[in-house]
Amino acid sequence: MQRRRGDAELPQELVLAIQRVLELDPQQNVDSLDDLSNNFDPIDVLNQLFPDEASLSQFEVVQAKLAQNERELQAEIDVLHEELRRDQDPTRMQLIQEMISDLLGQMSRIREKASESEAVVRNITKDIQVLDLAKHNITLSMTTLKRLQMLVNALTQLEDQVKEKRYAEVANSLAAVKQISSSFKSYTSVHRIMQVWKRIQQIQGEIRTRLDAEFDAFYLQDPSKPFKTAHITDACAVVDVLGPDVRNQLIERYVALELKEYRRIFRASDEAGHLDNISRRFAWFRRLLTSHETEIGRVFPAEWRTGWWLFAKFVTITRDDLSMLLSKAGQSLTVQVLLETLQQTIEFELSMVKKWATPLDDILGIVASPAIHIQSMSSAFEPHLGIFVDAQDKALADMLAPHRSPKARSSHDAAPKPPTATSTPRASLSTTDEPEPVPIVLPSSTELFYFYAQSLEQCAKLSTGQALFDLCGVQKKWLKIYAEDVLSPKSKRPQPQSRRSTDLRFDTAELQQASLLVNTADYCQTTAAELEEKIKEKIDDRFKGKVTLQSERDLFMSVISAAINIQLRELESAYDGAFNAMSRVNWGAMSQVSGHSPFVDDIAQATEQVVEVIKSLVEQKKYLRNFFDKACSLVLIRFTNALVKSRPLREIGAEQLLLDLGVVKSCLMKLPGETLSTSGYTRSLTKITTRLEALLKVIVTPVDPPEGFILNYTLLIGDASFSNFQKILDLKGTSKTEQNSLLDSFLTITSTKSDLENTSFLTSLDMDPPLSLTVGSPGVSRVALPLSTTPAGAEGVFGSLTSPPLSGPPTGSSADGSIKGNDSGPKREVFSDIRRFVTFGLRRDTQPPS
Repeated sequence: MQRRRGDAELPQELVLAIQRVLELDPQQNVDSLDDLSNNFDPIDVLNQLFPDEASLSQFEVVQAKLAQNERELQAEIDVLHEELRRDQDPTRMQLIQEMISDLLGQMSRIREKASESEAVVRNITKDIQVLDLAKHNITLSMTTLKRLQMLVNALTQLEDQVKEKRYAEVANSLAAVKQISSSFKSYTSVHRIMQVWKRIQQIQGEIRTRLDAEFDAFYLQDPSKPFKTAHITDACAVVDVLGPDVRNQLIERYVALELKEYRRIFRASDEAGHLDNISRRFAWFRRLLTSHETEIGRVFPAEWRTGWWLFAKFVTITRDDLSMLLSKAGQSLTVQVLLETLQQTIEFELSMVKKWATPLDDILGIVASPAIHIQSMSSAFEPHLGIFVDAQDKALADMLAPHRSPKARSSHDAAPKPPTATSTPRASLSTTDEPEPVPIVLPSSTELFYFYAQSLEQCAKLSTGQALFDLCGVQKKWLKIYAEDVLSPKSKRPQPQSRRSTDLRFDTAELQQASLLVNTADYCQTTAAELEEKIKEKIDDRFKGKVTLQSERDLFMSVISAAINIQLRELESAYDGAFNAMSRVNWGAMSQVSGHSPFVDDIAQATEQVVEVIKSLVEQKKYLRNFFDKACSLVLIRFTNALVKSRPLREIGAEQLLLDLGVVKSCLMKLPGETLSTSGYTRSLTKITTRLEALLKVIVTPVDPPEGFILNYTLLIGDASFSNFQKILDLKGTSKTEQNSLLDSFLTITSTKSDLENTSFLTSLDMDPPLSLTVGSPGVSRVALPLSTTPAGAEGVFGSLTSPPLSGPPTGSSADGSIKGNDSGPKREVFSDIRRFVTFGLRRDTQPPS
């Protein structure tokens, strides 16, 4: 039934058509029986007619009303059927077609009548069109004849004015003649007009000849005889009318005459034309320009820019002379002469730019053409600035030579010592008697970058092209040499020397030297980044992409890593005796636990002493954090190695070691202090000590009953490794007989536990560790593995001892190790504040004799 209703649904277009025919408005439908949509539901209609039981009494009335509606609809349908029958009557359709044919015939006849009417109108207006064309031609002819008459009259008048040299009137007449004659260009085929055209060209040629003579007489006038400047001023107006070619020719003639004496005096072969007399050239031109502006130059119109023409031609001549002199000088050209000459040239060009308040290229472009481009005088020095770059290279070599020698490595730039009565004070800019502050970086580094700043500024003033790029290459070269030959040798590990128990356990001078290297290398790599930005700001765009100091900055970071390893080596020396004592303790003979062991106090004291020295010397917090990460790793590695070396531990010994480990952990937790501690450091320390505690807790557990001991192992260690379990038994000191029984039980129990891993942190535990570590050597990584199965990083900080990259958050990080945004503080501008290190740069970097 539902499918039949779906098939009987009316299309929407048909519903809308029925509503339009029956004039039904769906918005105003009150009777639900008139709804023609597919949503008609007879149940809803019945509910509306009989809303309750009482309404059933009206059933007959409703039935009668519905019957009446049915009869009305049937009557309406019959009427529509009758109308449709009449409309479809064949005779009526034939009548409509005949009417359409008649209408088309009438339209054709109207079209023919319109064509005939158009032809008649065209014949009537034919004569009028001819008369209009004749009128237009007559008007044009009269206008052309009037213009021709005006042109002839103006031409005759112009000839008279030229003969009488009335140039003020000639300018007006010539402008009028040129303007009128432009309209006759298309009529030059007419003989009479062609004659007039030729006459115009002849008069212009005659005017140009007369002007050449007038201006030559003006240029070569006798200063003792007065000359009518107004006459030349009027002639200039005529020149403007003749066009820019004539004007440029007259200006070039004037400029050539004015600079003729300059060519004679400053020949390159004469003494006056030598490079060291460049200032005389500029002084001569300044006098010429002053004379021009006060005398002859006032005659020329301001828009002619004759002063610019003089300067541009002077630049062309002088640049050619400078190029020849520089090439001729060759190897004999000194840096002093080159820089003095170039500086004077640049200052002269800038003075002209300032005088006219116009860029130099615009001034020189006034005489340029598509085939000729005039370059500045200072550009002639560009190919020879390699001499300046070579001089900077030599100066840097001399500056760093004392610091690169083997003798300097032990004396120069040494860690500062307190002044003594026998020490000789260094020269200083300070005039007070206060003690000299201890520098935080090597003075040679500040001297180096101070020199870089000066040479960069000087070179940028001379050239921002190839010369500046070459200077950048020289600075890169000496940054690398400074890192490799000055800083790196100081971080080389000296030959190991045996120390007696009465000797100082760590070398304070070594810690000071290492801290000074960290600060210096950090200063160098930070300032090198700012130096790179400064160079990119000044250098031409074509070189910007080639400027980089990243490799040199990486070298300084390697120096920092090596210096931190020196600090760690001294830390290891400080507590070496304490861990040796720990490895000699007979833990198996202990009967009870009575407080922490004495060697723990020695470890804590040694670590705190070393850290206090380093904290006061290292400037950047990120390197301190890196040191703390590695120091924590080193202490725990030595603790683990001593623990393994001193086996068997037994239960009481393991319990004592648990207590000692807690004290060491507490000491390491407080090592960075509140300001330098991070959540990463705390999390890593906790994770490593937790694994050591798990190891010791398994050893503390009695082997009887075996099931309990093995279950405790699986809970704390979490693996089913046969070899790892045997390591526990070896550390515990279990007898061979007990080991065999326990190993069999271990295999039986773990075979039923599928959730256990095959490896754990015990997998890489070295059961024969070295007595001491060499910081930065491959042996450290071998010992670092027992406490971590992952690479060095957050999961195992011991591995960082051998990796050059620094760990720990950078400067500006929060207490939890997260990096703050750029708004956390002002940017550290080292290179911009380079002059605050001038007191270091002016001192010699030698250590005073003690």
